[in-house]
Amino acid sequence: MPLTPEELYLQLGRLVEEMPDLTIGPITPDINRWLGRACALIERGGDLATTLLIKNACQFLSGANRNTNAQTITSIVHAAFAAAELEAPARVQGAFIVAGHTLDAYGAVGRVLGAATTNVLLVDPYADHKIVTDYAVGAPDGVTIRVLADAADHKKTLKPAVERWAQQFGQSRAPLEVRLAPAKTLHDRLIIVDETNAWSLGQSFNKLAERSPTSIVRADPETAALKIEAYLKMWQAAAPL
Repeated sequence: MPLTPEELYLQLGRLVEEMPDLTIGPITPDINRWLGRACALIERGGDLATTLLIKNACQFLSGANRNTNAQTITSIVHAAFAAAELEAPARVQGAFIVAGHTLDAYGAVGRVLGAATTNVLLVDPYADHKIVTDYAVGAPDGVTIRVLADAADHKKTLKPAVERWAQQFGQSRAPLEVRLAPAKTLHDRLIIVDETNAWSLGQSFNKLAERSPTSIVRADPETAALKIEAYLKMWQAAAPL
């Protein structure tokens, strides 16, 4: 049974989100499963020449031309994803933001934060100064910013960054507040916008797209509601930094 445009877009988005580093290390069973999914989805949505090209690159990935084959697979998957998004219904377009480099990540997070009108909650167990200096600063003026980190796993540079924020901005913009959840209770990296939309990050803010591509994925309404409820409760119970 052929996939609908929406199904193809969402499945390709998940494929991009879960893309392993194809250039180094052994070809594990997990990588082989990912490659199989990639070939199957490209075959569903692409032409014969593209299908043959990616199958050949997957077959010979571990050979002498590994970097070239990895680039071929990556470019075909990203192109298929972009084409599928154009064909997908408007209501699901933009559910996946692919960030291939650190600068892409800044822009992607900025676009998500830019949609906020009242408040944002940034959740990251391993939060460090970057969540403040590189990302929170991108929220619109007047938007309250909250950061929820792990009491044991957050980095020591987080608190000085929050203090410098207060010194620099004072009362000139909406407040920034950081709280710490009990150790090992946070399992997601999220952006919650206006307590209505939730976005999941493939990596922590402090390493976003530094070494490998990542994605920022908008949760479907049902999943978003569950995550928002859970993390707002965690926020209320968390201790100030």
